[in-house]
Amino acid sequence: MYNRKAIVVLMLSGGLFACSTTTQAPVEPEQKPQVEQPVVDDSSKTDATEGEKVTAPTEKPEEVKPTEPEVKPKPEEKPAPKPTKTSDGKLILGEEEWVFVPGLKEAFKARVDTGATTSSISAVDIVDFERDGKDWVKFKIEHDGITTEEISLPVERWVKIKQSSAEGTQRRAVVVASIQIGDLKDKTEFTLADRTHLSFPLLLGRSFFRDVAVVDVSQKYVQKKITK
Repeated sequence: MYNRKAIVVLMLSGGLFACSTTTQAPVEPEQKPQVEQPVVDDSSKTDATEGEKVTAPTEKPEEVKPTEPEVKPKPEEKPAPKPTKTSDGKLILGEEEWVFVPGLKEAFKARVDTGATTSSISAVDIVDFERDGKDWVKFKIEHDGITTEEISLPVERWVKIKQSSAEGTQRRAVVVASIQIGDLKDKTEFTLADRTHLSFPLLLGRSFFRDVAVVDVSQKYVQKKITK
């Protein structure tokens, strides 16, 4: 009996030993197919803390500036023209004026002298002669390098001028000539005298402007220059 139990024990021990020494092939785990995850481009996203919702930045609407009204430059204000006549139609003369002589087709600067009775004109090469029993005179007007053609006019009268720098008197011819100042055309008497050493070839005296003009000595060249 004892031997039978021993044999059974030995058999069981041998079976266990055989089981422990038998090499068991390793079992490979079941491979699951890999699923490729889509790549997400995060470059357009801003960093956000965990739990915050990431929102794309919204574009601000373009600011429309109000259209400013066009500012036009103001026209340059021109000074009002000075009056050339008085309210009753008389000519206004300055201390100096342009005088046009139609017979010579020349304009000359003239000094307006309220202290002189008769006008005078710068004459050179004066020669008196007789024509049809009347006294005539021929001369040229010369001043500031301008010498006109020879003019012949009848003598209205002769005047004697006392010279301040010399003794005795000098006889001078007085002639009538047509002149124009502004829109005024008239005839006036001129004493012929050498005025080449003076500033103005013509001097206008009271006999010319007494009834047709007034003189404003604070002004010069009020009337426009006539050239033809």
